Amino acid sequence: MVLGESPAVARRRLRLALRKAREAKSLTQTQVAVALDWSLSKVQRIESGEVTVSSTDLRALLSQLGITDPDRVEQMVEDARTSRRRGWWDEPQYREHLNPATMQLLQFESQATAVRGFHPTMVPGLFQTREYAEFVLNFWSDVLSEEDRAVRFEVRLRRRDHVFDRPEPPRYLLILDESVLFREVGGAKVMTEQLQELLVLARKPSVILRVIPLADAAVLTLLGPFMIFDLDDEENAVLYRESSLTDEMVHTPSLIRRYRDVFELMWEQSLNEEASVRLVEARASATLSSLDRPRPYG
Repeated sequence: MVLGESPAVARRRLRLALRKAREAKSLTQTQVAVALDWSLSKVQRIESGEVTVSSTDLRALLSQLGITDPDRVEQMVEDARTSRRRGWWDEPQYREHLNPATMQLLQFESQATAVRGFHPTMVPGLFQTREYAEFVLNFWSDVLSEEDRAVRFEVRLRRRDHVFDRPEPPRYLLILDESVLFREVGGAKVMTEQLQELLVLARKPSVILRVIPLADAAVLTLLGPFMIFDLDDEENAVLYRESSLTDEMVHTPSLIRRYRDVFELMWEQSLNEEASVRLVEARASATLSSLDRPRPYG
């Protein structure tokens, strides 16, 4: 992986700065496009982060927006350079099997200062054991090719190194619906090992695990699994949502605030950290004990 800041983070900072500067000048995207003899779609794609921008085009755009301070110009040019950088996730063997949202997830996740995550049905990917992850991915064998599953499996395992094992890992707040602990994904043996691994990760200083009781989660879980990534602070955040085999990265501030509010509500309704760990320990012991029961004849 390329060291330093991820391209997605730099691109996001640049596009937000450009939009803010344009709005400060009371210019529309059409006016900017006409002044630079660009197409409107080019301006729109730059501001949305859909495309990178060359240093030459960026300097012309900054001049049009009245940004002339040398230090600020160079910082934004450097952001443009960084946004074009490629990391391990962009290598052909990965890129061909990952959608754009997942590739952004890998980058934002590796740069976040804080993560808030919720999953209503299973242990999320970053916390999965090899066997648990393999069982989940093999469930989609009729939709995903063997190569697709192999790549997603490898990426799922690599993610943890780029989050928990970096010098300054993010503060990770994870909420699981209580049903996750009782759903034996892959059978008792796989689930026992998964619960034990969850306990190991929950004891990391940077990880705080809470379980929300079934009675309190009924309506809230309709939102589905999601993660909020804070990049430096809460005002600079992105939202990741997933459903089945589809996912998306959301940048809309109002929607991010809504999900953050829901997360805080779930956090308050969840068992505290100590009670949550005790519940996971109890479920791990129960599933482990089930392995010792004699199998019925027949």
